[in-house]
Amino acid sequence: MFREDLSRNFGFLLNDVARLLRTTYDRRVKALGLTRSQWWVLTHLFRAQGVTQSELAEVLEIEKPTLGRLLDRLEAKGWVRREHDAKDRRAWRVYLSESAEPAMKTMRAVAAEVRRDAMAGLSADEREHFVDLLIAVKSNLQRPDGGPRNGVRNGERGR
Repeated sequence: MFREDLSRNFGFLLNDVARLLRTTYDRRVKALGLTRSQWWVLTHLFRAQGVTQSELAEVLEIEKPTLGRLLDRLEAKGWVRREHDAKDRRAWRVYLSESAEPAMKTMRAVAAEVRRDAMAGLSADEREHFVDLLIAVKSNLQRPDGGPRNGVRNGERGR
């Protein structure tokens, strides 16, 4: 039976790196009293204030009731607030509150540390090239057909 060396498999390697980034970050922000789900919600709100609960649930790939419970806990801490949408009273828009700013500042600092530690030993050029390659891979996967850009197919550009 053929066994692929998964330590060199792009998909497995990328998944492992993402998992290690998350678990390292989890350990370092534990003192804030945040679960992974909660810091993920706060991070998305930091990037996109005022999204609807439905939009946020879709981006986070979680069910709306699950997000509702997460937001309840974050509201109880005073870190988010929900407001009715002015154009659709059935919809709720979600915002970070000012009292979340100290936690967000700490979260951003910890994230920068984790990224720095993850890229340790790589030159500035290597880090830049690595990020450029990840952007290209992301772009390929975001295409409507899920295929590569510029007609490159069948491993013509590497693994």
